[in-house]
Amino acid sequence: MEPQKNPTRGITFSTALLKFLVLFAVVQCAHGKTLKYKVYEEQKVGTVIARLKEDVAGVLSKLPTTLSFRFRAMQRGDTSFLSVREEDGEITIATKIDREKLCEKNLNCSIEFDVVTLPTEYLQLFHVEVEVLDINDNSPHFSRAIIPIEISESASVGTRVPVDGASDPDVGDNALHTYSLTTNNFFKIDVRTRTDGAKYAELVVMRELDREVQSNYQLQLTASDNGVPPKSGSTLLKISISDSNDNSPAFDEPAYVIDFLENSPLGTLIIDLNATDPDEGTNGKIVYSFSSHVSPKILETFKIHPETGHITLIKKVDYESTSSYELDVQAQDMGPNSIPGLCKIVVKVVDVNDNKPEININLMTPGKEEVAYISEGAPVDTFIALVRVHDSDAGPNGEVTCRLHGHGHFRLQKTYENNYMILTNVSLDREKRSEYSLTVIAEDRGSTSLSTIKHFTVQVLDENDNPPRFEKSRYEVFKSENNSPGAYLMTVVASDPDLGTNGQVTYTVADALVQGSPISTYVTIDPSNGAVYALRSFDHEDVSRISFTVQARDGGNPSLSTNATVLLSVLDENDNPPVIHSPPLRNHTAELRVWRYASPGQLVIAIKATDRDAGANGELSCAIAGGNEDGLFVMDARRCELRTNGSLEQVAREALDLRVEVQDRGASRLTTAALLRISPQETAEVLPALYPTSSSQPPLDLSLIVIISLGAVCALLLIVMVMFATARCNREKKDPRHNYNCRTAESSYQNHPKKPARQIHKGDITLVPTVNGTLPVRAHPRSPSASPAPDRGAFGSRQSHHSR
Repeated sequence: MEPQKNPTRGITFSTALLKFLVLFAVVQCAHGKTLKYKVYEEQKVGTVIARLKEDVAGVLSKLPTTLSFRFRAMQRGDTSFLSVREEDGEITIATKIDREKLCEKNLNCSIEFDVVTLPTEYLQLFHVEVEVLDINDNSPHFSRAIIPIEISESASVGTRVPVDGASDPDVGDNALHTYSLTTNNFFKIDVRTRTDGAKYAELVVMRELDREVQSNYQLQLTASDNGVPPKSGSTLLKISISDSNDNSPAFDEPAYVIDFLENSPLGTLIIDLNATDPDEGTNGKIVYSFSSHVSPKILETFKIHPETGHITLIKKVDYESTSSYELDVQAQDMGPNSIPGLCKIVVKVVDVNDNKPEININLMTPGKEEVAYISEGAPVDTFIALVRVHDSDAGPNGEVTCRLHGHGHFRLQKTYENNYMILTNVSLDREKRSEYSLTVIAEDRGSTSLSTIKHFTVQVLDENDNPPRFEKSRYEVFKSENNSPGAYLMTVVASDPDLGTNGQVTYTVADALVQGSPISTYVTIDPSNGAVYALRSFDHEDVSRISFTVQARDGGNPSLSTNATVLLSVLDENDNPPVIHSPPLRNHTAELRVWRYASPGQLVIAIKATDRDAGANGELSCAIAGGNEDGLFVMDARRCELRTNGSLEQVAREALDLRVEVQDRGASRLTTAALLRISPQETAEVLPALYPTSSSQPPLDLSLIVIISLGAVCALLLIVMVMFATARCNREKKDPRHNYNCRTAESSYQNHPKKPARQIHKGDITLVPTVNGTLPVRAHPRSPSASPAPDRGAFGSRQSHHSR
């Protein structure tokens, strides 16, 4: 029976556990650290094993202190037993760990996983190994409570009879350690060890048996482990003494060692056993069988033919699962009180390269396991994925090399053992390439090499690293004046290769002033498509050219922008009629006076008119439109000078109404008309100045300024020449050779090639007294107060014209 559990066991174990939990070792590996911890099985959920933040403080201290590091476990199949807290890397038990279920009878039982630190820009990789220690939580157990054994009374001293073995799933000191038998004088237990380390018992006869003295024995067989405290289990041996069968079967060899390929097909012959028995008849007929204490696993895998002794394979063997089998075979004759002969067969499974390497890729990506995401702004050597390769085969068949195929933008870096990291090799640009397909190839070193291929995708995430770009840095648009408000002008286009809001472009017009008014009162832009519209009707005469800046800005954070210049030229239209400035008009009429006796060609008035339009729309011409039926006047169309064309002496009317028109040269010509009321005057003294001034003079245009400037330069040159001539004359006066002689001058003049039409005599010269420096005006000979002055009016008029 199973002994009662010690109530103090839990207290003793907990004390030992607290002393042992914090034990770990740190082993430096290539580009990473291996952290080793130990924990006993069957601990309660939440038990703290370690805090990585404290254990790797030396590594983290070399990184920027401003960073807040987080820890993330790279999951494997058995990592569900443990949990890792992101804040400080605290490793705790997530579910109860049963070592016997996790690792069965393997002496080394550990949970391995990788932990990385975030953010990935400063990624550190740590390999964690948590060894699960066994506790004595299982007692040795027999499959049967009563084991019947039959022994012939003729069995010699030293005869061995195999008995059922006990099983204990614990390992080490907690595993099955020994067997013991109730004290007696006839039998003892011999404890033996198999090649796999398992203990089994054989019943050994110590004294000769006599059925007539005692026909049966009941002995208790106890199996115990070496745990603290030890545990045990027992069964009852019922030994029956039978009449003798003199000879027992004997095998050719007591033990065999066989190498057997793990890829052998079902039905393969393992061994052909042979046992002999010199008895005759049924006492010599042999039956082969497995011993009663062989494990169920052997019975499932191998089959023994009871008559021939052939052992064959009935279930595939796997070296990676079990590397050897120990078969206990017995040969027993058919006679009464038969004592079996024993033989041990050790089947060593030979490894063949029958397992492809396994590839586990951890992309640290939620959702899709086959897609890794990385920002295009990530620096070189940014972590992409963790790769672990494994091959269950042994020797060269299990040695794996790993390669990365795809692009030179990524590289494979070994960390430790069969673990690798995939890192960026160059800076990435999503606008050039947004997706990469990578292939990891794992290949073993077997004679017939096996390989595994696994694909995954790297998608490059967009960053706002491109400002919007205009098609042109300078746009020119032409628009005729007098447009309607809201008229479409043009569209500017800027493109941004970034994605989402990073590539969403909005347009604005930069603040500026145009003739003192904000540019926003002149034009506007659609922020979504860059269409530019007029907000007012443009006037070429007001502003002929508008320059403004359009800014394209994306929606990223931070936002990027680019500027472009738009030049808007307002084209002139013929929308302004000529304006007459001189003579001044009142109700489109000007009063003019002219000397009745003026000779033909005498200037009456020079019409001054302007047109605000440009080009041909502003070029003017003048014409007489009416009132000149007698042809008394003529108009110079280009100069707009009105002159007499005949004598006004015969005009009987007091005034002549002459209609003149000033017209521009635009496509749709505009005309301004004026009525000139011309009054013939008998005397020239009462005539007004030739060009009456106006109170509102038009502004000087560019051509007038140029003319004035040229005139000033000419006048300055003339003054300089006069001063030079005066100085020379003063020098010549001092020289008697240069005294002026009127006769000599006249003689010289008469000898000039161009002689006057008639000779001038002294009688032709008349001295006229002046009044305040002004010649007196004489009336025409035909007037009542006339005095002979035939050409003085015309001459005075021309003189006045030239003076003006």
